[in-house]
Amino acid sequence: MTELIGHFIGGDSFKGDGSTSPIFNPATGRRSADLLHATPADVNVAVMAAHQAFPGWAATTPLRRARVLNRFLGILQDRTDELAAAITNEHGKILSDAKGEIQRGVEVVEFATAAPQLLKSEYTESVGTGVDSFGLRQPLGIVAGITPFNFPAMVPMWMFPVAIACGNCFILKPSERTPTAALLLARYLKEAGLPDGVFNVVNGNKTAVDALLNHPHVSAVSFVGSTPIARYIYETAARNGKRAQALGGAKNHMVIMPDADLDQAVDALMGAAYGSAGERCMAISVAVPVGEKTADALAERLAPKVQALKIGPGTDPDSEMGPLVTLQHRDRVQNYIDAGVDEGAKLLVDGRGLKLQGYDDGFFIGGSLFDNVTPDMKIYCPSSNALRQFAA
Repeated sequence: MTELIGHFIGGDSFKGDGSTSPIFNPATGRRSADLLHATPADVNVAVMAAHQAFPGWAATTPLRRARVLNRFLGILQDRTDELAAAITNEHGKILSDAKGEIQRGVEVVEFATAAPQLLKSEYTESVGTGVDSFGLRQPLGIVAGITPFNFPAMVPMWMFPVAIACGNCFILKPSERTPTAALLLARYLKEAGLPDGVFNVVNGNKTAVDALLNHPHVSAVSFVGSTPIARYIYETAARNGKRAQALGGAKNHMVIMPDADLDQAVDALMGAAYGSAGERCMAISVAVPVGEKTADALAERLAPKVQALKIGPGTDPDSEMGPLVTLQHRDRVQNYIDAGVDEGAKLLVDGRGLKLQGYDDGFFIGGSLFDNVTPDMKIYCPSSNALRQFAA
């Protein structure tokens, strides 16, 4: 029987009665679970759980909050393998990439454990005749985090440890493609002694997002994802009087000068372009060599490295790149490669049509490399409309 993944509200599992969507293991292409999508009523249950927990947590001293986070830190370090396996099974990235993202999240938890020092206020005497000045740091209330599929542990941990350390309650809405990491984090926090309702997870799609953006008890929203959605999140949250931060997508360039160490540049490009199957906003997707001689030498060194990439399931320790997260994403990338060929770019390494024995239904595509790409091509600027909107 297929596992049914729900939510985490008020310190325990919560099912609700929303619709479901399938979750797949990208390496096998097989359906691994069904995900329950939160209805507005389900989101309201989470918000009210946080609303009820807030006064007690806000009144908890920073020292006691930091102790909970310190215990959570220890649990994270002990359960890294469990969390990394969950990430690999739903995202597809290789285990070393999954462990790397967990470590980046751990660093933020470590920072948040310094809350007693960081939350100290200021006091200034005699700023005017008989006037002293002081500041108070007070929690906002309920903070929501809306996070992407590509870093299901790291990006949430950019958000909730600091929010919780400051005395806020938190509601996490992870990507519907990779929900399990968020639920594991919720379990670890409960085990660390976090009071029920301080941290909640609601799974779902735009319905859940809109319910959070429009709920009067949600004071602030943090988002990481695509640029068009970032714009929507920011505008909607601001319209409702909420504090908002929204980080959009990126298309990063590496400029290679004629005097560069090309072997070092190639190594950097391989990790930056093909790590996590390129599914990250900090991936370097465009190399800009200065001069034809530099370009020729770079292509000569880079193409064999891309061709030799070991593609396989993320659980295989020999794999250097895993599958893409969904079949639709794999097909989209393949369509971009088709477009690049049609528009006249030179395809040096073609990753299309890759089939792995035993993983024939997996969402795999091989490493691919284009040369002679111009700025007007679709593969250079696939989100041109979004970029034009952002620039405006």
